[in-house]
Amino acid sequence: MEILHFLFHIADIIIFIFGIFVLSTYFIMGIFSASALYRYIHKNKFIDYNAILSSDMAPSVSILAPAFNEAKNVVDNVRSLMSLNYVNLEIIIINDGSQDDTLQKLIENYHLKPVKFAIDYKLGCNEIRTVYKSENKAFQKLIVIDKVNGGKADALNAGINVSSSELIISIDVDCIIESDAVLKMVKPFIEQTDKKVIASGGVIRVANNCDVGTGKLNLVRFPNKLIAGFQVLEYSRAFILGRMAWSKINGLLLISGAFGMFDKELVIQVGGYNPRTVGEDMELVVRMRRHMHDRKLGKYIVSFIPDPLCWTEVPDSMKVLGRQRDRWTRGTMQTLFIHKKLFLNPKYKLLGLVSYPYWFFFEWLAPIVELCGLIYFTTLVVSGQVNWTFFLTLTAFVYSFAFMLTLFSILYEEATFNAYKRKLDILRMVSLALIEPFIYHPLVVFWSIKGNISYLRGSKGWGKMERTGFSTKKE
Repeated sequence: MEILHFLFHIADIIIFIFGIFVLSTYFIMGIFSASALYRYIHKNKFIDYNAILSSDMAPSVSILAPAFNEAKNVVDNVRSLMSLNYVNLEIIIINDGSQDDTLQKLIENYHLKPVKFAIDYKLGCNEIRTVYKSENKAFQKLIVIDKVNGGKADALNAGINVSSSELIISIDVDCIIESDAVLKMVKPFIEQTDKKVIASGGVIRVANNCDVGTGKLNLVRFPNKLIAGFQVLEYSRAFILGRMAWSKINGLLLISGAFGMFDKELVIQVGGYNPRTVGEDMELVVRMRRHMHDRKLGKYIVSFIPDPLCWTEVPDSMKVLGRQRDRWTRGTMQTLFIHKKLFLNPKYKLLGLVSYPYWFFFEWLAPIVELCGLIYFTTLVVSGQVNWTFFLTLTAFVYSFAFMLTLFSILYEEATFNAYKRKLDILRMVSLALIEPFIYHPLVVFWSIKGNISYLRGSKGWGKMERTGFSTKKE
């Protein structure tokens, strides 16, 4: 019995220390994020982005958009890409062996014809069957690739082989991009002189229930489904608080696959996207950063733009969202295990001593620790050893901290970019923040655990991601 009490005591200490460490880390990240956000707003308050359009230093940019069974949204999304405010731009849509009429809709709406195209296969990819270009001069910067299905990473590699620009932007074809997004993303590549910018990311926003027409976001509305509303809060914390803080110390490990800009030459040097992972976006960034250290190529940064540049349709059903989070967990695990050499390795400085351990403990292990904590608490309840006063006090503290963290992310968003202008939408966000720890968070933990089990079973698939299509209703 004394041994059991001793083990319970040790478990209490470990869980308490881990909890304090997590809360302290989030608090520090909140401070860093606020500082970085203030600096960004102050620095860019009077910037004239049109000056970049006429600048001789403005680099050429290729947008790569893999499409697999995207017939519902592909025409409007390509129209959105065609309206982007940037001169030296080419748009490459990669039809990755779609089984619906994605390709046919592109051919019909954009007057596409097959062309002879010399392809330099610098990166391995599945067979490119045909390259299409438009007969209409209004669509002359559009290129459509039809290839054998190989997954998103393989499709992006095919797009890189066809692209002719200095920089590449990888996006999800179901996204709506703000008209000045490329101008804002390319700015860090032009400004930096003492450090090489190897990648740049932007904020991803939720487009569910928004009014989208002719490839543009006409009206921002808060999602009308609970599961999508929770994701608005989650995305706000992840981008405004999380990635903004990591960019402040140049420790960012992830540029979202939905919208990210990369130095194409460096991407080719490191071997392109890895088709053997389901987290190809994170794995590429880690591999690029590791390459810069291993080759001693000098100082570099991974930049982040806090503007809401990209709007995407998120899963609005539990089934589809569960598949997505299962895949995200497996992708994180694959990246961490591929680059396990980084773990607490002083050779990689911030990358090995701070960024990698954070993802290891907080992004991967945290849900497992939560599950172990739940099992441990259940054991205490059954054995009658719970100090209920201490438990309820600690629970109230953790809940309050989680609520305040979300509240700060809402406040940052409304004080800066103010995407949701209706007071009702703000009220709904605050209301969801109150119940999120009891409803949504346990689901996220469950899906993370499921992702761990899927990884151990050797699951490689993406899982089917059904789309409902964007709303075109007028308010």
